Amino acid sequence: MAPARTIIIAGAGIGGLSAALALAANGFRVTLIEQSERLEETGAGIQLSPNATRVLLALGLGERLKPHIVAPSEVRIRTSAGDELARMPLGKFAERRYGAPYWMIHRADLQAALLEAVRANPNIALKLGTHVEDYAAYQGGVTVACRHTGSASKEDGLALVGADGLWSSLRARLDPHCTPNFRQRTAWRALVPAADVDPQFREEVVQLWLGRDAHIVHYPVKAGAMINIVAIVRDQWAQTGWSADGAREEILARFSDQTWAQPARALLAAPQRWLKWALYDCPPLQRWSDGPVALLGDAAHPMLPFLAQGAAMAIEDAAVLTACLARTPADAAGALRRYESQRRERTHKVQRAARSNSTFYHLAGIPAFARNLALRTMGGERLLTRYDWLYDWRPESE
Repeated sequence: MAPARTIIIAGAGIGGLSAALALAANGFRVTLIEQSERLEETGAGIQLSPNATRVLLALGLGERLKPHIVAPSEVRIRTSAGDELARMPLGKFAERRYGAPYWMIHRADLQAALLEAVRANPNIALKLGTHVEDYAAYQGGVTVACRHTGSASKEDGLALVGADGLWSSLRARLDPHCTPNFRQRTAWRALVPAADVDPQFREEVVQLWLGRDAHIVHYPVKAGAMINIVAIVRDQWAQTGWSADGAREEILARFSDQTWAQPARALLAAPQRWLKWALYDCPPLQRWSDGPVALLGDAAHPMLPFLAQGAAMAIEDAAVLTACLARTPADAAGALRRYESQRRERTHKVQRAARSNSTFYHLAGIPAFARNLALRTMGGERLLTRYDWLYDWRPESE
């Protein structure tokens, strides 16, 4: 029989760590399984919009996160030539509107804060270097077959949550026909000390430059000490993984002085090291859950980064999954069906919006002219209201 109120989570990324903390706060015991031997400080900066920060604050993570965050005052949108199109207000304006702040943080700092809270929680057992090989569901629970450095083991629980990311092995069990699709885009990322860039790039704002088949987004992280830069270009390079080395000369050549303003090119020239990753997403899965097994985050709904919502959707998932299991802990299968039902439409909408932005950001010619005119005419505050459906989300209990 499954140990009483034990939930097994495969994957200790942002979604898995958030789910573990949320479940433990609601009286569950959690076994958190991660195949990496150690959780390394990797990744790029991420934006945490109010729909995500309200969940993190409710988990009591505010004091752990505040030393690392930057709260941007606005999103500033420009053309590749440097012409300003709009300033969308964030800061206190957005916090009053949505009841939670908008933060920027380095992914490693967010993961470290979550991990610190997990390790401090006696109801969470973290098992590193352990791979989930298979599972067997039965009436009232699930048994998970694991392997750690050549030795086999098993874990029993009420439910298994697959939070194992874009290339999820558990997703292949639930929907074997769904494989990630390359979207002809490559993202390049770099960090540079704030002291090494022009003062205009140190401002506490999200700066977005739109160009033909490419865009740049940059903002400060690590309490303003570093500048996170992401440049996304149309590309045919489809290698999987998150941290392939990128040649500095190649990325500079993608942003020529014929179409990109000198300040943007100067920023791209500042880092000496670039990493790159190919962008993939998936069409909506036929199902996320099967009895006492369900997917969460990128395992369930991988999306492109053009809406800055990948981490936020995983954090939302964690809150909803926990609420459903807490409501009927004796019926995990029913709880996970409700979780999937509550999350499906919203996450599909976010996936579609992110994919749409991948086109919108990279327009050229007359379509770009029309886009730019629309952004100038709309203005920043009206632009923000178009995201009310996204940022004003709240857990059902609120």
